[in-house]
Amino acid sequence: MNNGDQKPLLVLNNVHSYYGNIHALKGISLHVYEGEVVTLIGANGAGKSTTIRTVSGIMHPREGEIIFDGQPIHNADAHKLVGRGIAQSPEGRRIFPRLSVRDNLEMGAYKRNDKEIDADIEKVFSLFPRLKERRTQLGGTLSGGEQQMLAIGRAMMARPRLLLLDEPSMGLAPVLVETIFETIKNINAQGTTILLVEQNALMALEVARRGYVLQTGTVVLHDNAAALMSNEMVRKVYLGEN
Repeated sequence: MNNGDQKPLLVLNNVHSYYGNIHALKGISLHVYEGEVVTLIGANGAGKSTTIRTVSGIMHPREGEIIFDGQPIHNADAHKLVGRGIAQSPEGRRIFPRLSVRDNLEMGAYKRNDKEIDADIEKVFSLFPRLKERRTQLGGTLSGGEQQMLAIGRAMMARPRLLLLDEPSMGLAPVLVETIFETIKNINAQGTTILLVEQNALMALEVARRGYVLQTGTVVLHDNAAALMSNEMVRKVYLGEN
């Protein structure tokens, strides 16, 4: 985990986030280096998705700071963060059901005005050949797995430096889970840094370099992925071993 003198791409320092009076994140601190896959694992309600929402600008922390590429972003709005290189594939996919697959992808590029959007759509189609087959189909008529592919592809159309993935395997058949995680590896291999929230801790740790274990809004454990996979508490609580 030694990155020498490299500065992290993303840093959270003592971040506190709330839903009304509910204290959801209670001093989260973490960092992500450029080129890494870092995963957040924990039970439902641990604060994983809240962390993603806070990084993406959907929520703003009441305390603490978030630094991206050396600049504070904790008060920035979500649409501005997309332009700065942060894109999210949200929990529940949230694709546009009445738009075609291609139109959904074009929506992911709404902050761009360059001439390479069509080329990037073809790159998404190379990652997800099934989307190419269904490029004129309405998003709402796709299967759950296809909608997840579309949500990730739409986020990639923003050309993010940091891709936030929130529960990409939720509700998918095992064979599709394998496909999604192979694609996550490919996206990372092409140079995109990834912060991954995933209920399937085993799959998440297999693709991640490092991981943070969250419980009730706090980080209780942080280590490289291999060490977490061999940690007795992680194996018992999150990997389902006795």
